[in-house]
Amino acid sequence: MPGLFSALNSSAGALDAFQRVLDAIQNNVINASTPGYARQRVTLKALPFDPNTGLPGGVSAGELQSARDEFAEQNVRQQFSAQGTLEQRAQSLSNIELNFNVSSDSGIPGALNKLFQSFSSWSVTPNDGAARQVVIDSAQQVAQSFQQAASNLAKSASDTGQQIQQTLAQINSLTAQLREDNAQRLQGHTSDAGLDAQIHSTLEQLSEIADITATTQSDGSVTVLLGGQTPLVIGAHQYDIAVSFSTAANAPATVAGGAPPARIIDAQGNDVTAKISQGKLAAQLDVYNNILPSLGGNAYQQGDLNLLAKSVADRVNQILTSGRIADGPPPIPGVPLFAYNAGSPTNVARTFTLNGATTADQLAAIDPGPPEVSNGIALQLATLASPQNATDKINGFSYAQFYGNMAAGLGHESQDAQSQLSVQQQTLAQARNLRSQSSGVSLDEEAAQLVEFQRAYDANSKIVSVLDEMTLATINMLR
Repeated sequence: MPGLFSALNSSAGALDAFQRVLDAIQNNVINASTPGYARQRVTLKALPFDPNTGLPGGVSAGELQSARDEFAEQNVRQQFSAQGTLEQRAQSLSNIELNFNVSSDSGIPGALNKLFQSFSSWSVTPNDGAARQVVIDSAQQVAQSFQQAASNLAKSASDTGQQIQQTLAQINSLTAQLREDNAQRLQGHTSDAGLDAQIHSTLEQLSEIADITATTQSDGSVTVLLGGQTPLVIGAHQYDIAVSFSTAANAPATVAGGAPPARIIDAQGNDVTAKISQGKLAAQLDVYNNILPSLGGNAYQQGDLNLLAKSVADRVNQILTSGRIADGPPPIPGVPLFAYNAGSPTNVARTFTLNGATTADQLAAIDPGPPEVSNGIALQLATLASPQNATDKINGFSYAQFYGNMAAGLGHESQDAQSQLSVQQQTLAQARNLRSQSSGVSLDEEAAQLVEFQRAYDANSKIVSVLDEMTLATINMLR
């Protein structure tokens, strides 16, 4: 009798162990598509078996083990950060690029082309009122084109600044979730598969927008650092980050009226902007602090658009004011055609306008010489389309070429970001595939496991049934 009861008890224990295995398989199948979930297995342990000493053997269920590979997880997060950088950069550059039309029929290049053509026509008939009015109208289009371009850049800067604030709010929200998850783990929920999946899903979301490193501590909590140094989450504590649109104390503004850069400030008030190199936040900071200022200026540079506007206005005004409207007596000197806010280098394009005191009959066509040339000033202005003198160029380029270089550089960066993004998407897909192979749920594998343990469960159930019948027969015999 003791042998039968012992065998029955051993078989019942096996049924319990197999049931736990089947429960784990069921949970894996159900969570096969759950973000952050890693395959789990119940380990089985053979019990001592020695009939001579009364050890019945059998099997017991061990610990529930996760197949998660933290190295694979970190690799995926790194690839997500790189992809987030390129996605944001490609999107931002594409939007900015729309503001810089390289067509000679529209925008700034089209307006400049028409202005130079009007100068050429005016030089043929310097006293013709209609030709003079075309010059005024063309100049007005140039001013409006610069103003529109400056307005578009200002809007891009404003939008990017808002994106940075929204991104920081998202980072702080995700780190708050991680802080709560850590608190649960510290309360003893270290083997909660659902909590584990939630933590890793949150980390993956966070990695796309920020350059983070995540380390699992011995107590089960996750420590998250921004840029590998700045704490975001440690245990049950969260450290918010914020943005400050200001110049640093050790880097005062060098351009009057220029907008300050965006600086990321940690919970202790330190500037950690330089430590952020990946993720959407890094791309947004690069656009706001570098790309847009190179075009529209900021507290440290004038910006190429403002430089172009200033150069055009100054050179046209210089040529006109060197001429005469009429010989007199007394001679009437030329007046400027353009005006702008000279006290704010970064607002030249935005404030670019016609000189309010200049009318068509005040355009100076006469070059006093010697020798005096009645259409000499108009001829000089006409040569600005294809300048030969260094004074009519910017850094060795004509105005049209300078603008073209701006637009081409922007287009090249945009195209380069798109190309790199395509490659990075493939790299991320490979990293995710490797992670899936090491810790993901394979429905085929789970189905095979299910069939195997179902058969083991059925066979063991049959043993229990036979043992039950033998036990009952034995009891009847002893009555």
